[in-house]
Amino acid sequence: MTDSHSEHLPVLLNETVAGLAVKADGIYVDGTFGRGGHARAILSQLSENGHLLGLDKDPAAIAEGKKLAQQDKRFSIEQCSFSELKMPVNERLWQGKVDGILLDIGVSSPQLDIAERGFSFQKDGPLDMRMNPDVGISAAEWLATAEMDDIATVIKTLGEERYGKRIARAIVETREQSPITTTKQLATLVDKASPSREKNKHPATRTFQAIRIYINNELEDLKAGLEQALDVLAVGGRLTVISFHSLEDRIVKRFFRDQARGDDLPSNFPITADQLNPRVRLIGRAIKASDVELANNPRSRSAVLRVAEKLA
Repeated sequence: MTDSHSEHLPVLLNETVAGLAVKADGIYVDGTFGRGGHARAILSQLSENGHLLGLDKDPAAIAEGKKLAQQDKRFSIEQCSFSELKMPVNERLWQGKVDGILLDIGVSSPQLDIAERGFSFQKDGPLDMRMNPDVGISAAEWLATAEMDDIATVIKTLGEERYGKRIARAIVETREQSPITTTKQLATLVDKASPSREKNKHPATRTFQAIRIYINNELEDLKAGLEQALDVLAVGGRLTVISFHSLEDRIVKRFFRDQARGDDLPSNFPITADQLNPRVRLIGRAIKASDVELANNPRSRSAVLRVAEKLA
């Protein structure tokens, strides 16, 4: 979501705020508050009558959000996944009244940069990887008990790692000797198990990505979040989604395309396009970081922003 060495720079900030087409008196939801970079930009465009709700699973993000809520009465924050956004929206009686929603998918830079969170293969820490460390099982706990075939499937499908089976076998063989409890252990193990490597990419990149996505149920959360976002948006409301790898972007692209197409009827059915009840219209094309942003924030290199507007 953000960059570590530049005050946690929010990715595609100007493009995202422009995509939301912020109304001064509007109601907005930042489904991935992180450290509040996008949220503060949205608040800067709101009048005293506007409202912004932040959501996040991470306790550290919630702590940061509570500080902002104390400073700005237009802002409030709830600890939950954006896949549950209907609940806090309904509690505020905002169903069908929300003017814009932002989802910034994936792991944030603060999570990557703090070794104790266990997300990064570049920093040695406990192998945790949970967005909310108080919920569910850690990556270390899962790797200690999962079947080899299940580990291989996760690494191959969610990491798009062609050596998934070899890496899974190495994990199982290693854990029989001693438990895998740190990020350095796992990264070293994957490095040794990988017969080849991509230029400028650590061999453990895809494996760490896959395990993180699995542990946090990220793709299912994304699907649920997209559906719920459309349900709570007002007609004319905008949904903006930033994704960071192909699996996420594929889900977003397909969802937007299907909702823009409308009812799934045979192509020769005697009906006009507007009678297919499309739910959204697509706003522009997919947007990527500019050369200037890439120079200032290397983590923006894989970011893709898509925007849709609710029709009905």
